[in-house]
Amino acid sequence: MRKDSKRRNRPEIILNIRDSERLSDLAAAAMDRAPEIAEQLMSEIERAEISTGPSGLPAVAQMGSTVLFKSDDGQHKHVTLVFPGEADISRGRISILTPIGIALIGLSEGQSITWVTRDGRERGLTVLSVKQGVDAIPNASDRGEKRSESER
Repeated sequence: MRKDSKRRNRPEIILNIRDSERLSDLAAAAMDRAPEIAEQLMSEIERAEISTGPSGLPAVAQMGSTVLFKSDDGQHKHVTLVFPGEADISRGRISILTPIGIALIGLSEGQSITWVTRDGRERGLTVLSVKQGVDAIPNASDRGEKRSESER
């Protein structure tokens, strides 16, 4: 039941090559301790269009992006997509290894998705805007660029 309901509203998504590689590694590493969430992440990576261009994807939710979305209950929320060790719900930093993190990754402004919470409830959201952080710019860390305090 969970897999069927999750697939009802799955829009096309785009990942940059760097996120695709890092997230594939993360999902593989999480398979033993959190197999269901790891499989969900792998499923999203496998269905994504992979962008190999040199620039980031400006209106697409990527790692390090801050996303404004409207939930199905009408609330507007700002969250930043981060790796598990950087997650802090009180600061709106959502781990990619959560159902909502997986739902958001690769979505573009204006897209909607239906996703399933950890307790099995079906929810929906629509992305209103995406602001890129340094993590979303390919090779930014390779160039020695550092994140500002507000992006940490």
